[in-house]
Amino acid sequence: MTPPLCRFCRTPLVDTFIDLGRQPLANSYLTAEQLAAGNEPAYPLHVRVCHECFLVQADDAVPADAIFDDAYAYFSSYSTSWVEHARRYAAAMAERFDLGPESLVVEVASNDGYLLQHFVEMDIPVLGVEPTANTAEAARARGVPTEVMFFGEQTGQRLAARGYRADLMAANNVLAHVPDIGDFVAGFRELLKDEGVLTFEFPHLLNLIEKVQFDTIYHEHFSYLSLLAVEQVLRANGLRPFDVERLSTHGGSLRLFCCHMGSGHEETEALVTLREDEHAAGLDRIESYAGFAPRVEAVRDSFRAFLAVEKAAGRRVAAYGAAAKGNTFLNYCGTTTDDVVAVFDASPAKQGRFLPGSHLPILAPQAVREIRPDDLLILPWNLRDEIMAQMAFIRDWGGRFVTASPQTRVFP
Repeated sequence: MTPPLCRFCRTPLVDTFIDLGRQPLANSYLTAEQLAAGNEPAYPLHVRVCHECFLVQADDAVPADAIFDDAYAYFSSYSTSWVEHARRYAAAMAERFDLGPESLVVEVASNDGYLLQHFVEMDIPVLGVEPTANTAEAARARGVPTEVMFFGEQTGQRLAARGYRADLMAANNVLAHVPDIGDFVAGFRELLKDEGVLTFEFPHLLNLIEKVQFDTIYHEHFSYLSLLAVEQVLRANGLRPFDVERLSTHGGSLRLFCCHMGSGHEETEALVTLREDEHAAGLDRIESYAGFAPRVEAVRDSFRAFLAVEKAAGRRVAAYGAAAKGNTFLNYCGTTTDDVVAVFDASPAKQGRFLPGSHLPILAPQAVREIRPDDLLILPWNLRDEIMAQMAFIRDWGGRFVTASPQTRVFP
């Protein structure tokens, strides 16, 4: 069989990073009717690493429009912590780069205006670029002018031809979601002023590897990004990084500051240090990636052993958080309702549905008191402390909290 080609440099992909088997789409929650129909689609979830540019990437097993359809659209403003993250970003960027009424800030994948609204409040002109019409309409209602389109080189050229040139461009947690990463990055080159600044935020591959965050792998994430790989994509499109901040969001992310190749922005020590850290971790050597799969298998085996002990003892396990990462984890482990009785989630849109693959029923958090599980498995591990505080009452009947990655841990 002919190997697939790297989506950036077109090198044949012969090295596997992790093969998680066939998986349903992680955000496709099932209705009772869909569950009864029994024809849930599943697709290979095979992630490879390019031995030339070291871009870690999932196979193109699923058409993008099957993932990012109208049912996928969500509104960022429902997350108060994310809106606050955006507010702090806006304040910091306005001060650092002296943005004002004569400036223009453009956000790509601007969603419902959760970020640009903060620049509007500072009387800084903005433009959102967003492919989903319903979130764009919500942004406009907040006073955020928004163009409904997918972004890429031609989009950037069209907007520039209409007179848009950006002092600051932002793209948060979208770089991993684009199938053609080169064309996407080229669009920023077209729209950015000569001395303008572009910031990308994305989960850092180094954290994924070191903390065995394999549950952050699912079909809608086409790429898993390092500075090493992103820098090559940037330079191929006339851009370069000059600074970086390490963030705690999404299990450990990077905020990469970028500019035109000939811009006057000078490289910072933080960027040099990150390059050195990635080199020390072996991200520029193909053999370094071979050790990830055995560590993932160890996490799976540890969790399966835990479930077997609990079942033998007659203890009931439930889960909290119907998150995409949890679906990858449960399905890779082969978990069913025989192992975990239900999952609780605060989102009314998910309640009454079933998890893809494992088919766990999704219940409101209030149902925890009715089911009284002996163990509550926290699937969104990045929210562990918050969930343990909210659900502390399970200790009233001797309930315990459990996390399963990077190893199974029980919190009495």
